[in-house]
Amino acid sequence: MATYKELKAQMAVLEEQAAMARAAEFDEVLADIRLKIAEYGFTARDIFGRARGARTTSVGGVVPAKYRDPKSGATWSGRGRAPSWIKDVKNRNRYLTSD
Repeated sequence: MATYKELKAQMAVLEEQAAMARAAEFDEVLADIRLKIAEYGFTARDIFGRARGARTTSVGGVVPAKYRDPKSGATWSGRGRAPSWIKDVKNRNRYLTSD
């Protein structure tokens, strides 16, 4: 039976051989992938999908104001966090804009 030192030496040799085999195959596989990408016209999104955490761009632009504070004239679209002048109001109908 082999000793621990001998097995460690064999493992080091095998790891080196595995690294060399991977490096040799790496260029071949990469060239094949690049050829297929060019041939079929793949994009990064086709291959990897939408990036995690990436937000889609808004197409609509600016949202018109839905609520108006009669005292200050401040407006709010009704989206996002409610401003302090309307956040505690239960019935917001009196703040609706007539636009």
